[in-house]
Amino acid sequence: MEVYLQGCRAALQESQPLHVVLGNEACDLDSMVSALTLAFYLAKTTEADKVFVPVLNIKRSELPLRSDNVFFLQKVHIPESVLIFRDEIDLHALHQAGQVTLILVDHHVLPKSDTALEEAVAEVLDHRPIEQRHCPPCHVSVELVGSCATLVAERILQEAPEILDRQTAALLHGTIILDCVNMDLQVGKATLKDKKYVEKLEALFPDLPNRNDIFDSLQKAKFDVSGLTTEQMLRKDQKTIYRQGTKVAISAIYMDLEAFLQRSGLIADLHAFCQVHSYDVLVAMTIFFNTHNEPVRQLAIFCPLVELRMMICQVLEHSHSPSLKLTPAPSTHPNLQAYHQGNTQVSRKKLLPLLQEALSAYFDSMKIPSGQPETVGVSREQVDKEVDRASNSLITGMSQDEEDPLLPPTPMNSLVDECPLDQGLPKLLAEAIFEKCSQISLSQSTNASLSKK
Repeated sequence: MEVYLQGCRAALQESQPLHVVLGNEACDLDSMVSALTLAFYLAKTTEADKVFVPVLNIKRSELPLRSDNVFFLQKVHIPESVLIFRDEIDLHALHQAGQVTLILVDHHVLPKSDTALEEAVAEVLDHRPIEQRHCPPCHVSVELVGSCATLVAERILQEAPEILDRQTAALLHGTIILDCVNMDLQVGKATLKDKKYVEKLEALFPDLPNRNDIFDSLQKAKFDVSGLTTEQMLRKDQKTIYRQGTKVAISAIYMDLEAFLQRSGLIADLHAFCQVHSYDVLVAMTIFFNTHNEPVRQLAIFCPLVELRMMICQVLEHSHSPSLKLTPAPSTHPNLQAYHQGNTQVSRKKLLPLLQEALSAYFDSMKIPSGQPETVGVSREQVDKEVDRASNSLITGMSQDEEDPLLPPTPMNSLVDECPLDQGLPKLLAEAIFEKCSQISLSQSTNASLSKK
């Protein structure tokens, strides 16, 4: 694998048509490994005059935010220097020159910024439900398994098992185990096919790491934020929503809120982050386990616009479906409201509709055209009235638990709300792993209490 990747970088220097295997914009471990291993397979099994190169769909500078990716690359001895990132290859220029063909892996819809590349897509390999309206008109292979790496492993082992080396096997093996939460039956992420190919890889390479060891190490790496700046922590696991020109960032922060609020220069960092990325509001959901191994969630809402911050806080405080059970947390920082979240089952995914409703209620109360500056104040009475309207409209929309679908979850494809890539099953990011661990922990605690009775 390493030798092959070194050759890929050399191929970029030559003027020749390229077949690019492109992972999704999140570039989580599954996307990265699926791109690397599928390109490796295609290069080894296709006629020699075709050049296949994997491209990680993020800037090189963003790789440190994927701490589990960094850890795993080091674990399997693949240097970051041999990887090709999106900012190191101009796909649009290559397309205009007729020099590129795309194979999409772990996603099947390109973002708006890449719409022009759709006609270059020749194949898709994905593990999420097809978005028919946006799926490219090409050969599409989709199967709802726990990890896209499972589908790559299947293709290799069925069609060219002789090309599989231990390094490639280790990449596939560890990724499937992490995506399927260590094949835990209680979690229910792993399908029979995921289980089958993990076992096949282990049979071919008996010296692969123990499942528990590799899962624990990758999970620990995914939650590791040590050494990251405040901006990197905010960008590590982030979603964005828009409404009438207002932009809201929602970041998962894997540490205690109190420790986060005590970071040196925090408010200046938050102001700078919002200014650089044109965010009007920043919502941070902190996530961690306490000393009793119980899940803890907390919220911080940073917004210099008093009326907008008030509206968001009121909607979150008054929400009944779901109820966050918020209690104010100490905060001496200006423009920042903090909360302890009593209902730990309300994840960021379930928070998003509430924030969207808060924005709608805010603009309804302001009675101004889209995109115009705020010129009218909003009273507490107006806020409460709009909160009631927003809460009522949410009851039916939030009645179904979208966080726990029957089908296996898959990674978020885009950091942009309402992107077609985000319409499928939810992403198995650190927050998703946390969510499932939380549910297991709470379930076990409940069962223990009932058995005592």
